[in-house]
Amino acid sequence: MQPRESRKAYTVAVGVGLVIASFFVFWLSNRHFTAGRADFMYLADAFLNLRVWIPAGVFPPNAPQVGENDVILVAGRIYVPFAPFPAIALMPLVALIGPVTADHWETGINAALAAGVVGLAFWVAGRIGLRRIPARAFLAILLGFSTQVWWVTTRGGVWHTGQLIATLLTFACLLELWGKRRAWLIGLAAGAAFLTRAPLAFAIPIYAVMLIGPPWRTGHVIQPPPTADPAADPGAYIAPPSRRWPWRAWILLALGALPAVAFFFFYNQVRFGSPLESGYALAALPPFLEEQRAKGLFSIAHIPMNLDYFLIHLPTITNVFPYIQPDGLGLSVFVTSPGLLYALRADWHRSRSWWLAAAAVVVLIPTLLYYGGGWFQFGYRYFLDSVPFVMALCGLAAAYRGRVGAGWKVLIAFGCLVMAFGVLWAHV
Repeated sequence: MQPRESRKAYTVAVGVGLVIASFFVFWLSNRHFTAGRADFMYLADAFLNLRVWIPAGVFPPNAPQVGENDVILVAGRIYVPFAPFPAIALMPLVALIGPVTADHWETGINAALAAGVVGLAFWVAGRIGLRRIPARAFLAILLGFSTQVWWVTTRGGVWHTGQLIATLLTFACLLELWGKRRAWLIGLAAGAAFLTRAPLAFAIPIYAVMLIGPPWRTGHVIQPPPTADPAADPGAYIAPPSRRWPWRAWILLALGALPAVAFFFFYNQVRFGSPLESGYALAALPPFLEEQRAKGLFSIAHIPMNLDYFLIHLPTITNVFPYIQPDGLGLSVFVTSPGLLYALRADWHRSRSWWLAAAAVVVLIPTLLYYGGGWFQFGYRYFLDSVPFVMALCGLAAAYRGRVGAGWKVLIAFGCLVMAFGVLWAHV
C-alpha cells in the first residue's frame, strides 16, 4: 500500500473508531434515562398522516400528557412548539418502525446523532487543514465530551434531539465550505438548521460572506509563520488583489434555504393562523418561566440572566458527598469547556477566523435575549448553536500551530471530567 493510501486508511480507521466508541459512551450514558418527551417521533407520524398536530390520546404513559409544559393544547390536539425539521428528518424511520417503537429507541437514536457530531468534527478538522490525526481526535473529543453534546444526549427529549440535529447540520455547512463549496447544498443544510434551531438563521449571511473568493487561492503570497505547514492548506497565505462578488453562489444559497423558510411560514399559518406565530409564546410553562416570558419572548431584560448561566454560574458547595450541587440553571462555560479557549489561538490574520467568530457571536445573540435560559441543564446548552463555529476556530488554531499542546490537552481532559460528573448527576 502506498504511503498516501496508508495514511488515508489510518485516518478513516481512527475516525470510524472515534464514532463507534463515542456511540457506546453516549448510549451507556443515556440508555437508562427516559425523558418521556419524544415529541418529534409522534410529530413525524403526524406529518406522515398529513397532520400538524398530535392527538392527545396517542401518547404512551411516559410521553407528554395534557397540561404538561412545552406543549400547546388546543381543542384536544397537542401542537409541538419546537422547530419541525427533526420530525421531518425522522419521518423515514417512523414510517418504517412506527412512532411508539421510535420513542423506545430514542436513546439509541440520540447516541447515534451525537456520535455523528463527533465524526463530523473530526472530518471538518481535516478539511480545515489539520493533518495531525491525534490533534484531530483531541478536538473531536473536546466537542463530544467537554461541551453540552454529552449532556443533551444523556437527558434526551424533544429539546435535546433538536440541538443534536442542528449541530450536525451546522457542521455539514462548514464541511461544504471547506470542500466543494456548493452554495445550494450549504443553503439546504443552513435552511434545515434554521428549521431546527431558529437562531442559526443568523449564520446564513456569514456563509454568504465566506463564499466570496476563495481569497486564499489567488493573488500574491504572504510568508507563513514558521510553525505553519503550507502543505496542510495550500495557498492559505495568499492575499487577494481583488475580489469578485459571487452573485450566482449567493442566489443558489438563497434558493437552497428558501424551502425551509417557506415551510416555516406555511407551518405556522396552518397551525395558528399566522405565519409569524411559532408557538413559543403559546406553550404551557411552569410559573417561574411564565414570569420570565411576561417580560418579553425576546428582551434585553433577559441578557443578565443568560450571561450568568453562560459565563459565571457555579454550583453550590455542600457538606454532603459529592460536595458539589449544580442547580440545573446553568454552569460557566469556562468550567465545562475550557478547551474551547484554544479557539483564541487561531490565526487572526486570516479573514476566515474573523467570520467564524462573527458567526459564533451572531448566533448567540438571540438566545441571550430569549426568556428560557435553557433550563434544565448542566452548562449553557443554547451555546451549542455557536459551538461548531468555535470548534472550527480550534481546528484553524491547531492547523496554524501544528499541534494541540499538552496544556490544552489537560484542559480538554478537565472539561471531560466535569461533563462526566454532569452525566452522573443527571441520573441522581
